[in-house]
Amino acid sequence: MHARAFDKTLAALAASNLEPFYASSLKALWLIDSATLLALAVVFTTIAVRPSLASRLVVVLLALVPAATSFFLYKYFDGFLPAHLLAGAAASAALGGLSLPKTT
Repeated sequence: MHARAFDKTLAALAASNLEPFYASSLKALWLIDSATLLALAVVFTTIAVRPSLASRLVVVLLALVPAATSFFLYKYFDGFLPAHLLAGAAASAALGGLSLPKTT
């Protein structure tokens, strides 16, 4: 969903008078966010398939990535749908991590 909206962002940037540095920064940050969340999805999928690969603490710490992203989306965009989705993903990941067996 995020990467698909990139074309609209490019069109908006082309129509704006934003300085090239800031336009390029927005493009980079947009795609960096997509890549980060995709990589995190791969990690969470791997942990779901083989839970022994990660401890409870690691999964809860990984959940901080979507939690922090949703925090900043709420801070700057109020009730933006992706913020709700990321908050739900963060809560699900944290609860899933806490449900893993304790390691000794």
